Amino acid sequence: MFKGSIVAIVTPFKKGKVDEKALGDLIEWHIAQGTNAIVPCGTTGESATLDYKEHYRVIDFTVKTVNKRAPVIAGTGANSTDETIEITKHAKKSGADAVLLVAPYYNKPTQEGLYRHYKTVSEAVDIPIVLYNVPGRTAVNILPATVARLSEIENIVAIKEATGDMKQVSEIIRLCGDRITVISGDDFTTLTLLALGGKGAISVSANVMPKDVSNMCSLWLEGKHDEARELHYKLEPLNAAMFIETNPIPVKTALAMMGRIQEEFRLPLCEMVPSNREKLKRVLEDLKLV
Repeated sequence: MFKGSIVAIVTPFKKGKVDEKALGDLIEWHIAQGTNAIVPCGTTGESATLDYKEHYRVIDFTVKTVNKRAPVIAGTGANSTDETIEITKHAKKSGADAVLLVAPYYNKPTQEGLYRHYKTVSEAVDIPIVLYNVPGRTAVNILPATVARLSEIENIVAIKEATGDMKQVSEIIRLCGDRITVISGDDFTTLTLLALGGKGAISVSANVMPKDVSNMCSLWLEGKHDEARELHYKLEPLNAAMFIETNPIPVKTALAMMGRIQEEFRLPLCEMVPSNREKLKRVLEDLKLV
């Protein structure tokens, strides 16, 4: 389940509502292109602006549409432990295969608070849990020693590491061994993380080039390192373009340029400035995506 290219799928909107037709089409495309698993309601899915009803509906719709053809890892994290449990219970009921739990944001818990948060959720809902460490969003870093403590809990099985800090990734793998699977949460560093012993990526770029991201991960894991490295360098301009502005603004703009979704965001996110839009368009043209 936690191996290869796992797409942090966007949530398409149309006239202010979730565009289920476009979401369904994206899911079918990902399965056809070899994406290994799908994450609805992550950061890239604009989960922060989905209300409860929409959040549940996107998870339910994704699970139903995927129909066991690939694992679904539902984003259910929140900055309140009780709220996290509530959403996670719904994900389990809907048939999600696992959940992705971002570190509680804004309230800046201590390392002990982080440990108790994840332990409490793991005891409340019997479902595989992927920790999600992204200090740039949450203002708190799940340190390797805390990950090692959490790896002793049976249903805490993986971590999405989005610090971009390979020293930290290396320390997690050294401390945890095979008790936890480490997955890249930063497209820039996926190949490096794989070289350290990670198993894949929860990817933004996979929204745009799913086959290439999947092939890069598969080739590396098969020991075909030169071929994987070629794809890494092919993907690097796209990886950079996906973060010209705040994610998911560039990736949704790219998918709109490709004709796959409407270009629509929810405030406080908004459209790209013209100069950045032009940079993104040039990258997509160079990759023959538009």
